[in-house]
Amino acid sequence: MQTYKIAIALIAIGTTALAHGGVKNKDVLARMEGMTALADQVKVIGRMMKGEAAFDAAAANAALQAISDEAESIPALFETEAQDPKSETLPLVWEEFDDFEQQALRLERSTAELSGSISDPADLRPAMKAVSAACSGCHEVYRE
Repeated sequence: MQTYKIAIALIAIGTTALAHGGVKNKDVLARMEGMTALADQVKVIGRMMKGEAAFDAAAANAALQAISDEAESIPALFETEAQDPKSETLPLVWEEFDDFEQQALRLERSTAELSGSISDPADLRPAMKAVSAACSGCHEVYRE
């Protein structure tokens, strides 16, 4: 089941860039760009985990730290209630903003704790599982 969730997360991340075309609202575009920055770092770890890229502990740890740094900015990206036909954000984000903020904090903290812990290829799957769980926890509630 966890492998299925990780695969779904990687597929969703892979299609993120396609969603940006035609976005007219600058706040929505900024959110999408922030999510793309997160996705790019998740891909670094995902490619190593799947054997599509050589294992590089420094790169994996840097990706986890970059995810943590970017996750810190997520609430600010959503402070303005903005929509666009291309947006997948549900209005529930603003109705439950405190919980949404906590979801971002969970991602920030879990990836900060994991950063520096990758020393072996076997460390990638548990790290990806934690990242995937944090992302899915928010996306399942606040994203179409």
